[in-house]
Amino acid sequence: MSNAYKNILVAIDLSEESRKVLLQAKEIAARNQHAKLSVVHTLEPLGFAYGGDIPMDLTSIQDQLDAHARLRLQELLEGIDIPKENQYILVGMPDTETHRLANEKGVDLIVVGSHGRHGFQLLLGSVSSGVLHGAPCDVLAVRVGKKS
Repeated sequence: MSNAYKNILVAIDLSEESRKVLLQAKEIAARNQHAKLSVVHTLEPLGFAYGGDIPMDLTSIQDQLDAHARLRLQELLEGIDIPKENQYILVGMPDTETHRLANEKGVDLIVVGSHGRHGFQLLLGSVSSGVLHGAPCDVLAVRVGKKS
């Protein structure tokens, strides 16, 4: 039985630091007989932020956020060869959608960013911590941000 990863999912937030997480995942994929590499960014539905009590249709705003996320993802992926069919922009809760996609695609490693603060919850941040708990596979937290 091989310990090599075959299917890696990178969960990013589209910040500048996401590039470091993507490059680290690309390196891991290369070291694992060029494992399949996919990327996911999850947009939280606008209604969640306001408790769903908004007297207006947010569809066009959500569509604009989706278009902006796709554009930003393309910028971050420059020079990183991830086919379009392995690039996902989802709407929902980031940890839940990452777990669902990982299960659906048979992912064996999820890579996320970590800010390296003190304490376990702070170490990962709420989204990364949520991805870790309940993940169907290994999770690697790549340290991003300022070094202590």
